[in-house]
Amino acid sequence: MTIHEASILPPEAAAVPRYPYVAVDVPESASDVVSSELFDLGAQGVEERDATTLVKGKPGAVTLVASFSTREEADAAIAELNAQNPEYAARLQEVVGDAWRDEWKKYFKPFDLCEGIVVRPPWEPYEDTRGWDILELEPGRAFGTGLHETTSLVAQALRKHASEVQGAHVLDVGCGSGILALVALKLGAERASAIDNDPEAVGVTNENAARNHLEARVDADVTPVGDVAATFPIVLANIEARVLIPLAADIRARVAPGGLLVLSGVLLPQQDDVLRAYADMELLEAPSKGEWIALSLRAPADPAAPKRT
Repeated sequence: MTIHEASILPPEAAAVPRYPYVAVDVPESASDVVSSELFDLGAQGVEERDATTLVKGKPGAVTLVASFSTREEADAAIAELNAQNPEYAARLQEVVGDAWRDEWKKYFKPFDLCEGIVVRPPWEPYEDTRGWDILELEPGRAFGTGLHETTSLVAQALRKHASEVQGAHVLDVGCGSGILALVALKLGAERASAIDNDPEAVGVTNENAARNHLEARVDADVTPVGDVAATFPIVLANIEARVLIPLAADIRARVAPGGLLVLSGVLLPQQDDVLRAYADMELLEAPSKGEWIALSLRAPADPAAPKRT
């Protein structure tokens, strides 16, 4: 694996796969905000590097490394970031070759996701001595190892509301690897419907369901949330505020009267904006981790009840 600043390679290197990244050094206090901006600019994923990570960031700062599908998209993101914050000095990097694809696996080890559930990648042996459920997970290129704060916040919300999860049909909007749908099933849900606009994520969800012998209880597809006909007693949406807000009407319409909606992917300063988009729902809890917050909301038992103001 070779990572370097962009340069001109000789013709014989043209056939080697090249993957564009944008690197930007930011203060720790701004890392989550700038990470969200990178996603807004088209990033497919963002890695954070600092003094505590195996690959170190710039001393005294957090280095964000965002992957983009094309060089043109990466260049456009750099231009936008540097126009807004020239002091961050966003720059292009490229990964040359394919060895990087499996490099991350050596750092993905079994871990406790929430009380009662351990996540284990397929390549790591693990024996539980506590009687906890083991969820075998291969995220592939889909979001959702369970290590990110936004995912663990939803898993913990499901654990907190485990009595409601029992026997329920759960909808997971933006399912990624399928981890949250599978957690719900491990906690006793009868069935999980999982939707994502990325066909690759749907494929990964189905693979992970089969790994855990739960494929008969999972329906995963690319149906847009607005086209889902049913309502559900529990709906999960771990996406981002920039998606949760415009999709509020469609997501809200999928929650059955009296049902539970758990929203994540929300930065702390975005809480009020998200709550306004779901104004008819009661806020039950809003736990946070780092700069992220999850919102557990209750739909009114009477759909005609007046909206909260």
